[in-house]
Amino acid sequence: MSAETPAVTGQFTRRRLQFRAWRGTRPFWAGLFVLIAGFPIMYFPYAHLQLGHLTLAMATTAGAGSLIIGVLLVVLGISLWFQKHIRTFAGVAAILLALVSLPVSNFGGFVVGFLLALIGGAMAVAWAPGAPPSPEGGEETGTAGGGTNGEANDLSGTSPANGANGRHSAG
Repeated sequence: MSAETPAVTGQFTRRRLQFRAWRGTRPFWAGLFVLIAGFPIMYFPYAHLQLGHLTLAMATTAGAGSLIIGVLLVVLGISLWFQKHIRTFAGVAAILLALVSLPVSNFGGFVVGFLLALIGGAMAVAWAPGAPPSPEGGEETGTAGGGTNGEANDLSGTSPANGANGRHSAG
């Protein structure tokens, strides 16, 4: 490949825009925060920090619990990216795992993993999918009320169109 060989024009831009569109349809940042939160929670109970000639071992009796919590947070973060319909479950689970990590794994990975998991879990619970893009034509068809004869979308089954008068039978 020489200096005169032209690069594929727009390849980077096209991939960047594809990633941006993919990222916009799921709780990407929540998944990233939860994913990153798992690493300090997993790392610190097994770490041996060196301060000069002093070795500081953070190992606790609950090292296996820290490993399990960290791995679960990483799995929840990845599942938030690829299975967006479980966002509420994954968010609540991340918040609960963050709270459990406080006593189990050195104050939740020295509070770093705890805070990241809490913020990511809250973002996952709060995320809502956006409205699909409107058609290019611009104008919507249908009535203002959203129903067929001007009535609103009444799911109770008590509209005059189906003969019900607002009273429900007990069965």
